[in-house]
Amino acid sequence: MKRTLVGVIGGSLVDESTRKTALGLGGLLARRGCTVVCGGLGGVMEAASRGAVEAGGDVVGILPGPDSSEVNPFVTHPVVTAMGHARNVIIAHTAQFLVAVGGEMGTLSEIAVSLKLGKTVYSLGSWDDVPGVIPVKDLEDLEDQAFSR
Repeated sequence: MKRTLVGVIGGSLVDESTRKTALGLGGLLARRGCTVVCGGLGGVMEAASRGAVEAGGDVVGILPGPDSSEVNPFVTHPVVTAMGHARNVIIAHTAQFLVAVGGEMGTLSEIAVSLKLGKTVYSLGSWDDVPGVIPVKDLEDLEDQAFSR
């Protein structure tokens, strides 16, 4: 069975509210039969990975370093790139759509590349003012918009 690949992008340092949102997002995506694609490190990436795995899903972690030593413990399929931030382009190309949760400049780069590729990018409190990004209020709103198309 081919699963929908959903990019979850956001910061590696997060507050508790953002972490809970990312955890819930990972669970939602897994229950919807999606595979989470992320940067494989901490923060939003780890929380979404945990949520997905705890709900029975898979996580592809596109890692920036030359080995898998920094991968978060919930990534089921680590991909080592040794490409640093350039791995953001791989995430954008791999995902069928993306969801941004918080984040800073790295997240913005993933958003920009994704939009340039014509991918849909939803925002849960991340870069809502970027033209082309679709802001959603919460996970229920995301589910309504992303899965009713």
